[in-house]
Amino acid sequence: MLKKISIKKMKPVLGLILFSVVITIIRPNFMTSANLLNVLRQTSINAIIAAGMTFVILTGGIDLSVGSILAFSSAVGVWMLQTGNGIAVSVLVCLVIGALAGLFNSVVITRGNIQPFIATLATMTLLRGATLVFTGGKPLAISFSKDAINLSSLCIFQKIGSGKVLGIPIPIIIMIVVFLLCWHILRNMAIGRYIYAIGGNEEAAKLSGLNVKKIKAMAYVFNGVLAALAGLILASRLVSAQPTAGNGYELDAIAAVVLGGTSLAGGQGSVLGTILGALIIGVLNNALNLMDVSSYYQMICKAIVILIAVLLDRKEK
Repeated sequence: MLKKISIKKMKPVLGLILFSVVITIIRPNFMTSANLLNVLRQTSINAIIAAGMTFVILTGGIDLSVGSILAFSSAVGVWMLQTGNGIAVSVLVCLVIGALAGLFNSVVITRGNIQPFIATLATMTLLRGATLVFTGGKPLAISFSKDAINLSSLCIFQKIGSGKVLGIPIPIIIMIVVFLLCWHILRNMAIGRYIYAIGGNEEAAKLSGLNVKKIKAMAYVFNGVLAALAGLILASRLVSAQPTAGNGYELDAIAAVVLGGTSLAGGQGSVLGTILGALIIGVLNNALNLMDVSSYYQMICKAIVILIAVLLDRKEK
């Protein structure tokens, strides 16, 4: 039994290593330091979203609205900067919007007794529509004014997605900090144990005296905040907020979580596995780009990866 569990935990690692070796054989330039940093930078947004998705899936839920949360919160954040607000206020408002969106999801799910899939699907559509209305269906470009304070805020904001510290892109650093925080919460804090307990057996968790609704709310709120954070990084990198930003990002996030060994039924998995799953998706995207594969076929490949991962997850139960 111990051997079986160990092998199962090693699957994401083995999969990533095997995949990387195959890609290196096909495209030797894959293993260059510049390309590996590029893979990590491109993976950072999906990895941050997937980290929050891990909390939700561990409770036995799912969130299809993360891409729309990313788009709406980042659009408001960029608008705040454009209207002369400081970087701190703009970032805070963006994260608060993410938290409120997560709270809304949790209320609909726990108080309205609606399945997470349906509830977050509705939120996804609602926030996508709100983003299109707010932006008028056009990108909100980050423009530099003559005002010294505004100029300073915009420069700092731009560095979030494009800056480097000691040669390491800032998005990678943010990704590492997020995963260390998530790992600490799930491994060392009581809320982490409660999340696993709810996903493992929600009825038993209720009988044990856990406030299931509150804990689920915290998971969805945290997920919303991380989706908004990913939106800030993306808007900073593109120097604009796109009304279509985040389309399909929920697909990549769920794929990363499942590939990392987290059960869709909840109660089993780890955020460490999730980052490995996100890296597998990132390597897959990078490999397909290096081989000049059309973006249309890339979508098909990612869908197949998710399907295989889900089938393997169900087979092991």
